Amino acid sequence: MTNLAQLYDLIKETFLLLDFGDRQFLEQFDLTVPRYYALVHIATEPGLSPSRLSRFMFCDKSNVTRLVQSLEREGLVERRPDGFDGRVQQLYLTAAGTAHYTTVAAAHNCYVTQRLAALDAAQVEGIRDGLGRLNQALAASIPMDKAAALN
Repeated sequence: MTNLAQLYDLIKETFLLLDFGDRQFLEQFDLTVPRYYALVHIATEPGLSPSRLSRFMFCDKSNVTRLVQSLEREGLVERRPDGFDGRVQQLYLTAAGTAHYTTVAAAHNCYVTQRLAALDAAQVEGIRDGLGRLNQALAASIPMDKAAALN
């Protein structure tokens, strides 16, 4: 196995370990990983469109629609028509959604800090920089027709 194949396997294993841990952690808040990250994106960019959310989450619009509908049913998210184009919907956290997100995000931040405590500051910076460059290259390598299919 080449060094690049080994690195790829390590990155994939790291993703799976992080994802599995997040799934277990978020269960206590009645959230799945996609529902949590939808809340993160809506909290970070209030008024974003479902299309933009689908790009952030690397999924198609029908998946985002189901996701948003479930968050709406729970009173965490609301859709509002765009002020300039009523056909466009904008997503916002409700007051209950903001309170829930604030609680979960703070707890998740502590959880992440505990999980990554094995790394010192220099290691964190090196891994962050390397993965940042890798993520940029990977995003640039996605064929435009595949990226457009996510919209």
